Amino acid sequence: MRMTDRVVDRIIEMAWEDRTTFDAIEYQFGLKEQEVIQLMRRELKPSSFRLWRKRVQGRATKHQAKRDFVKGRFKCTRQKSISNNNIAKR
Repeated sequence: MRMTDRVVDRIIEMAWEDRTTFDAIEYQFGLKEQEVIQLMRRELKPSSFRLWRKRVQGRATKHQAKRDFVKGRFKCTRQKSISNNNIAKR
């Protein structure tokens, strides 16, 4: 599957967000966790990738099954302006 730069940027943005799970990325873009890791390794500078991996490794909020809450507790002030999600607003 050929992804546009905009889609790749959105996946990277979602991967950096603490509260966005790998399940959400898979649901929107069809990429499993390992594929997201490969994309991040390919698209980021080596130092940025290492920083991201260190940050994400073992983080319960990145895995839906490990979360101890149903909905996220934080809403970014910029959230309304982000409109390039593939899922329609409910």
